[in-house]
Amino acid sequence: MRELDREKTNKLLNSIMEYELAGVVRYTHYSLMVTGPHRIPIVQFFQQQATESLLHAQQVGEILTGLEGHPSLSIASIEETNEHDLHAILTESLNHEKKALDLYKELLAVVENGSVYIEEFARGMIGQEELHNIELKKMLRDYV
Repeated sequence: MRELDREKTNKLLNSIMEYELAGVVRYTHYSLMVTGPHRIPIVQFFQQQATESLLHAQQVGEILTGLEGHPSLSIASIEETNEHDLHAILTESLNHEKKALDLYKELLAVVENGSVYIEEFARGMIGQEELHNIELKKMLRDYV
């Protein structure tokens, strides 16, 4: 086992935390913008995504502070296309989830053989983000 690069790990954890917090804002916004006959289940889906993003940010923040890091007060930038039809919202969501998946994969690469706990955390998050990608792709299937 090698020594964990705390500086690099903390920097990446902060980036992930900022990105997850941006997800809270993004998914809350989407839940408010959905209209149409299928609004209620889609609103619930986005509200659940916002809640989950907050939980993820909190989990990442706990690891960060456990490594003596300082959590950022910032959130990642959120691109606003002002397109609020369901296809656009789902496509933007999929792009967001792909980026989250990449961040957790990057975390795994940085901590591998340096921290079993953070490795397992990253693997679990990768699994969750992959599931989100699959779900969003299934939701988008009717638009192809």
